[in-house]
Amino acid sequence: MKNDIILSGVGGQGILSIAAAIGLAAVENGLFLKQSEVHGMSQRGGDVQSHLRISDKPISSDLIPYGFADLIISVEPMESLRYLPWLSEKGWLVTNSNPFINIPDYPSAEEIIAEIKKITNHLIIDADNIAKQSGSARSGNMVILGAASPYIDMDYESLQNAVKKLFGKKGTEIVEANLRALQSGRDATPM
Repeated sequence: MKNDIILSGVGGQGILSIAAAIGLAAVENGLFLKQSEVHGMSQRGGDVQSHLRISDKPISSDLIPYGFADLIISVEPMESLRYLPWLSEKGWLVTNSNPFINIPDYPSAEEIIAEIKKITNHLIIDADNIAKQSGSARSGNMVILGAASPYIDMDYESLQNAVKKLFGKKGTEIVEANLRALQSGRDATPM
């Protein structure tokens, strides 16, 4: 078992919460885990990315080589395109359709979606709307994680348990909202 995952988005979108949830699930499954993240600009709306490597065997490096990522999970569509050189030929790209426009010359959403659709294995969902419909507009990151969950080589129940642990100190209401968002994302994924 091996999953090399790149997480991408913009500061404040919950990329590091996605990484923490996957990491907790990996630990629950007794898997090896290495993570590298860049989030220095996260407070200012800059790009945030994380390399997350999970395996049932020891892992030497925390960085994923070009062309070897099994999965790109992105909460921002343009940011997903930034990491395409890492995606393997059989890898999946799972992204939110809604842009976070943080630069003056941001391309049109239609152009970005057209580029994403050129990737053979892609899934584009309106995570923001799904999160609102599930009862928590701030849980778009958990919607994206749920949508990506079929492409992560772990039991879905492990991800649910990780969400419970991750948000447990915030109270039952927050845990339940994030679990609903996770399930809504999974339900939006054709399997």
